[in-house]
This record gives sequence, structure tokens and C-alpha cells, in this order.
Amino acid sequence: MNFRDKVVLITGAGSGIGRKAALMFAERGAKVAVNDIDEARGKETVEKIKENGGEAVFVHGDVSKTEVAKKIVSETVEIYGKLDILVNNAGIVPYGTIEDTDDEEFERTIAINLKGPFMLSKFAVMEMKKRGGGVIVNVASEAGLVGIPKRCIYSVSKAALIGLTRSLAVDYVEYGIRVNAVCPGTTQSQGLMARVNASPDPEALLRKMKSRIPMGRLGKEEEIAFAILFAACDEAAFMTGSIINIDGGSTAV
Repeated sequence: MNFRDKVVLITGAGSGIGRKAALMFAERGAKVAVNDIDEARGKETVEKIKENGGEAVFVHGDVSKTEVAKKIVSETVEIYGKLDILVNNAGIVPYGTIEDTDDEEFERTIAINLKGPFMLSKFAVMEMKKRGGGVIVNVASEAGLVGIPKRCIYSVSKAALIGLTRSLAVDYVEYGIRVNAVCPGTTQSQGLMARVNASPDPEALLRKMKSRIPMGRLGKEEEIAFAILFAACDEAAFMTGSIINIDGGSTAV
């Protein structure tokens, strides 16, 4: 998985899986455009990449806004001259059933988890077509494939993202653009652990999470990041429209 001379744009790369993927792409030679709504975290990812000898730039912006999504892509191309790989990783994880979800949360979740990838992909394929190809990797979720308790609108947004992945793969295969999705299970990320530690009994909550996974443990950020890199690498050139489950066996039972 050599990404030398490749330009990669990763949304939500200020922490968690996005940051780990950014670091790993850079380690393998890619020039990385780091996007995040949190400027401090995004710039921290850039600094970590540079400390390791890699090349990166921060591109600030809220992916849920159409003009901002357009700017994120255009700035990346302006800085590096092209865009080879887009990783739509930014997202939020609201909790609750359909009864718990009000209009505001519905619209916010769809805007970030679905509209953002939709618009970024739209502007990305316009650039990729000019150069004869590229790759889009959408970070979906096991929740887009199976029912997860109290994740109603999150599941809806991720199931739609999987549908978008397959649609784009079919529409743009003739232009040399591949589109795949990675569906992580419960992953021991910074955000997840913050929620766990804020609970009344963190150890009990962790045991409950692990008990739902056939492997008996949570995923690691680098394991999910490796799947993202694989979906984007030249060695996987025959793969498009694929949905990669990386969930410790959760969707297999």
C-alpha cells in the first residue's frame, strides 16, 4: 500500500479513526489534506504528520454546508494540484429511538452523516474525472447493516451512506473512479472512551459493549484505518461498490 504522489483528503481527521488514517496515509507517502470542524484538533493532526516526516495541510470546514464542502475540495486541489482519494469520515453518533429523535437532531445527523459525504463526493468526482480516476472511501457503520438498539437516526444515515456508495460506484466506474465503504463495529476511539468514562459505571458499560461482539473486544483505530487504506490502495484496483465489515464478527451472527 504505497501512496507516494497521492493526494488524500480526509474529513473528521482531527481525532479518532480519521486522525489514525491520516497518519497512516502520510507514513506511506501520501500528501494529506486534514479536514475537521475543530481547528485545534485538525492542526494537531497536521503537526503529528509533520513530526513524523510527512506532508499535510489543514483545511477547515463544516462538511454539512454545501459551499463549505465545495471549498474543502477546491482548497485541497489548489494546494496540491489534484485529488486522488477522498475519505468521508466525519460523522456524529446520536442516541435514541425514533420517539427520542426530534426534527433538529434528525436534520443535523442527516446533514453531517449523509449530506456531507454526498456533497464532498460530488465535488470530488468533478476533479477526479479531469485526471482519469480516483477513489472515494465512505466510513459507514455496522449500524447501517443491522439493527442497533437506540441508534435510530444514526442507523438511517449510515444505511443511506452505504446506498450512496453503491450508486456512485456504478455511476462512475467508467471514469476510473472507485467507491467503497468501510463499516466499523464498536471501536475504542477517543470519542467512545469519553462517553464510557462519563457513564455511572464505565467498567460495566465496557463489559456490556464487549459482550455484544463475538471476538469479545472492541476494535482498534488502526484496524479500521487499515481497512480504509486497503479500500483506497492500488492493490485493490478491482474492488468498487464493496462494503467492508470490520466489526469483530458482529454482523456475521
